[in-house]
Amino acid sequence: MGRPGLNRTAVIAAAADLADEIGFDAVTISVLARHLGIKSPTLYSHITGATDLRTAITAYVLDELADATSAAMAAGEGRDLLVAYADAIRDFARRSPGRYDATTRQRVPPAAESTSAPPSVDTAIAAGRRNADLALAVVRSYGITETNQTYAVRLMSSLIHGYITLELAGSFAHSEPSAEATWIEAIDDLDRLLVGLAARTSGINLVR
Repeated sequence: MGRPGLNRTAVIAAAADLADEIGFDAVTISVLARHLGIKSPTLYSHITGATDLRTAITAYVLDELADATSAAMAAGEGRDLLVAYADAIRDFARRSPGRYDATTRQRVPPAAESTSAPPSVDTAIAAGRRNADLALAVVRSYGITETNQTYAVRLMSSLIHGYITLELAGSFAHSEPSAEATWIEAIDDLDRLLVGLAARTSGINLVR
């Protein structure tokens, strides 16, 4: 029997909060149980094991990230959409570093590999697709052809997530210019790259 009033959603929400406090990798079944004031076996009324816990946290925070990014991207295209998208992810990461870490560190297998996986895998795949669709919306707004959209998304994601990861690790804290100034320049350069990619592959001349 689980503790009265405790359900799976509450467990995963508490685990996500705990990830922000102590780091995603430190959230284990035993640590979470102590945090909730229960014994570890009680958690198995709500999760199936360590993989389910980690993947469920990832699904939960991917949906949170998609919600935040979608709200920021309510209007605009091209550079305006890129800036809204990138800033929303960066703000999320700086506000909730443990949650953000979950989005980058937990491998969610493709659907073809998940036949014996816990139900949280399907939820995480769906949440991941929400975020992928948002990234696609950005590159499509530049007029980049379908053939080159995967490359454009990978290029954009590498710069945005790479920068955020290094910034969170403190890599830019002890030198000038500031991380904020360099972020703006990096996004400007990314914008120019995407404009150039669109022009080369589709013949569309987007003026900035």
